[in-house]
Amino acid sequence: MDFLWHSVSEKEKEEIKNQAKGIMDSFSKKLSSVKEKIPEPSVEREEFERVENEGNECDEDFRKRMFENAPNKNQNFILAERKSWK
Repeated sequence: MDFLWHSVSEKEKEEIKNQAKGIMDSFSKKLSSVKEKIPEPSVEREEFERVENEGNECDEDFRKRMFENAPNKNQNFILAERKSWK
């Protein structure tokens, strides 16, 4: 980013910094004067908890896609590399 400053004099650099500070101060002042609170988005649902499948129920299409996408598999298992935290 230094290459941008080579053609700008020290006086111009100072003016640019002061202008930027003025813009930020003005924005900050106007932002702090905003009293209206933006409401949090809310979603109302009849059911709000996930329902677990009982037993060995499985979505066969999902299972097929997962196994097609897995690079390493062995019969009914997807082989994944275990990574250690350092």
